[in-house]
Amino acid sequence: MKRALIVCPGRGSYDRASLGQLQDRSEAAAAVIAACDAHRRANGRVPVTELDADEKYRTTRHVAGEHASLLTLCCSLADLADLSSEYEVVGVTGNSMGFYTALAASGALSLADAISLVDTMGDYQAGNVIGGQLLFPVSDDSWRPDQALTDAVNVAIEAAREAGHAAYWSIRLGGYAVLGADKAGVKFLLEALPLQKRGTREFPLQLPLHSAFHTPLLAETSARALRELGSLDFRAPEVPLIDGQGTVWRPRWADPAALTQYTLGHQVTETFDFTVAAHTALRHTGAEVVIALGPGNAMGGPIARILVSEGWQGVRSRADLDVRQQSADPLLLSFGVSMQRKVLV
Repeated sequence: MKRALIVCPGRGSYDRASLGQLQDRSEAAAAVIAACDAHRRANGRVPVTELDADEKYRTTRHVAGEHASLLTLCCSLADLADLSSEYEVVGVTGNSMGFYTALAASGALSLADAISLVDTMGDYQAGNVIGGQLLFPVSDDSWRPDQALTDAVNVAIEAAREAGHAAYWSIRLGGYAVLGADKAGVKFLLEALPLQKRGTREFPLQLPLHSAFHTPLLAETSARALRELGSLDFRAPEVPLIDGQGTVWRPRWADPAALTQYTLGHQVTETFDFTVAAHTALRHTGAEVVIALGPGNAMGGPIARILVSEGWQGVRSRADLDVRQQSADPLLLSFGVSMQRKVLV
């Protein structure tokens, strides 16, 4: 078996191309999907299969936190249920909301409790988007870290604060910065950051319907979550679980109370450093392959940049990674890439 590090994507990964992926799934995946639907029906919410079966993708419906959050977890865990026994899961991490999925994937929460956590946190956002988030690259075209771009982010944040806005690093996303700010602060940052092009995309890019998660602006959300979700049955994971600080929560040894406090406290109001999480996970697990769960392939780019910056297994440039990915022994496989999915299932 190959030693595999599992990466769970954040809620923004369910995109237009993801529609329909919960249909006609295996028996194992169908059990996950049924559990998600049952929870939604019991709480008077649209079932995930109904959202997934829509003829058209609508931003106001499919990107809204109250829908996108559980859609994402459902797709991710359905993919994990289909993972071939040729892979040995030696660690799990995730980006942003993907850490909640990672709790279930690692065994730190039951499926039912993970569904409750994700759907409740998502429902908090219904008609209640707090501030916003934007995306900006901090790596060059060769996927190497670009200090000048990181400096530009820090200068823009400081300028926004001096202008009276609340602005923060939200996520350090392996070659990208996700910034969180109040609504006026988002507008300020969009104007203050230098225009960057990556392929056909232009940055800075505002993320639609996203609150300023992983910033102090979500303090009230965190306090509510601790009151209403603190009784969930957190436990030590079955495989190493790596969080947004790079902390490794170990099987048998992890403190459930501390994991509860991190998940509902620090994880909500402080910067989520996926870059550090992934670097730590690679070094701790010695994984032979990184597997990104669906929906979509939003984590492919950030993970690729992290592999290059880490020099993992001798890959030190975009060209190196391209060669390795075309070999019979790729470093990164994603359920969101159809040809790679066939290898994984």
